Amino acid sequence: MTRLLAAALALIGLTACAPPSPTASAGKLVVAGYGGSYQQAFEQAVLPDFEKTCGCQVTYIAGSSTDTVAKLKAQKDAPQIDVALIDDGPQAQAAEAGLLAPLDPAAVTRLPKVEKVARLAGDVGVGFAMTATGLAYNSKWYADNGLPAPKKLSDLADPKLKGKVVLPSISNTYGVGALMLAAREGDGSVESGFAGIKKVAANAFTFDTTADVSNYFLQGQAVASVWGGSRVETLADKDFPIKFVYPEKGAIPLLATANVVNKAPHADLAQKFVNALLEPAIQQKLAAEGYDGPTVSDATLDAALAKRVVGSEQAAGMTPLDWKDVNGQRAAWTDQWTKEVEQ
Repeated sequence: MTRLLAAALALIGLTACAPPSPTASAGKLVVAGYGGSYQQAFEQAVLPDFEKTCGCQVTYIAGSSTDTVAKLKAQKDAPQIDVALIDDGPQAQAAEAGLLAPLDPAAVTRLPKVEKVARLAGDVGVGFAMTATGLAYNSKWYADNGLPAPKKLSDLADPKLKGKVVLPSISNTYGVGALMLAAREGDGSVESGFAGIKKVAANAFTFDTTADVSNYFLQGQAVASVWGGSRVETLADKDFPIKFVYPEKGAIPLLATANVVNKAPHADLAQKFVNALLEPAIQQKLAAEGYDGPTVSDATLDAALAKRVVGSEQAAGMTPLDWKDVNGQRAAWTDQWTKEVEQ
């Protein structure tokens, strides 16, 4: 097209048709979310299509949920992140601290399709995927060493597992989950939880802060852990003999939430991104790539895939944590954990 023709078209209000392309004016969306296998699945299943649709560029910053919330706090007066993908526990803290903005129903038009369990107070954020916190174990190692599959957290205190267990740190959501699993095996109190977790900690090779313990399994440093079902399935796809167990007292639901950061540099684009995560096609891709259970009512999965994600049957057997109560006591628990568990 010549400059003259372009000018003529502009004068009569016409523009040439062309697919959107990433430009400075279109914006550069910054998404902070989970690392490791989750990041790989997300970059394959979500980001390319969204970039084509929005004509923008997306930068993904990997980190644990607590790391992301720490960044949001540090940037509160001048946010550099548009969308935060964080676990439901840290999300509750971030929302209470005013770090997150309500979703705009005019932009996030998929909200009515979200299951009740994934709708958050005031629609400040939304659950876009669900997995479970339970037990992970190397099935080959267990069989070779004559150990039955674990059924409950206390089974990881078996002396044969000395130095072979990796436990999550209390600093990440899986660590809170481990403490709560121990409490449920006891009398339900946090003190019984600490008593139980200390017995398992005696077998710990290390306490992981990243929420991704894949390498410990792959390198043979650990054969059992408290971990998420979706991450276990992702590692299993690498032909690694790992299996996930829903503990006898019930696994703990873990909701991955998508949130627009308060005063985000590209707030409108961030709202559209959250809406995109709730589309059935994206929900199905996230399930296929990362084994996260869908949170919208109109997403359908094939039978083989449905068996590997949290479905309605598994969800019915899980009791959510009261994150407002948990977060109110978390500082004290962290202090006690540091003194009594990670010694």
